[in-house]
Amino acid sequence: MNVDTYLQRIRYDGTRELTVATLRKLHRAHLFAVPFENLDIHLGRPITLSLPAFYDKIVQHQRGGFCYELNGLFSWLLEQLGFTVRLLSAQVFQDEQRGPEFDHLLLLVDMETPWIADVGFGDLFLEPLPLTLQQETPQNGSAFRFVRSSTGYILQRRRNADWESEYAFSLTPRQLADFQEMCRYQQTSPESHFTQKTVCSLATSTGRITLSNHRLITTNSGQREEREVKNEAEYRGILKHSFGIDLQENTKLTGKEKFAF
Repeated sequence: MNVDTYLQRIRYDGTRELTVATLRKLHRAHLFAVPFENLDIHLGRPITLSLPAFYDKIVQHQRGGFCYELNGLFSWLLEQLGFTVRLLSAQVFQDEQRGPEFDHLLLLVDMETPWIADVGFGDLFLEPLPLTLQQETPQNGSAFRFVRSSTGYILQRRRNADWESEYAFSLTPRQLADFQEMCRYQQTSPESHFTQKTVCSLATSTGRITLSNHRLITTNSGQREEREVKNEAEYRGILKHSFGIDLQENTKLTGKEKFAF
């Protein structure tokens, strides 16, 4: 890894001191620069769990990825800078039911207080959270907290007056290879939400911009707008100008029919 090139990719030119402030700034920079996206799945390009492959795709080719790629690569960057990082497995909640183990990869950064970092979940927290039970951390118009579970911890987000569970995790250290089976499932199973639609999403200073199939969704200071993307030229233009993704003209946007106009 070329650390300088990676930091240029996320437009970070701040201090590299091993502090919580540095971790926060790196986390925000990553989320503002690197989109959460699953385009390769619908282009028929297999995603393999390889740090050099993640670096080539995200840094060298200005792409995004999903959790295994984004958090896997971010952990490598943090380690290269001198942080102590642990890969963790999470079970994502859907309709209050836990998903399978290794459904999601997140990071624990060991400092005086352990911090949870996650640049690979899409719309979540912008800055890492201290792993302190029941402590509410307001962020981005919402709030987050950790509560105990029978197997470890649950991350919850407050939506209006209610707390909703996002994912459950333990502090058991994992290796990247441990996620291989679920990574394969996420990109091949018809039951996976990653195979059911294309998504490309990026945090902005005022909200978020998302391409979901042929819908462009923009949230700006709490105001949501949604419209249809009418043709392939417009789709390519949005990818390039809003997400920094330049799909070459010879890339046919017909994979698994999610791109077809």
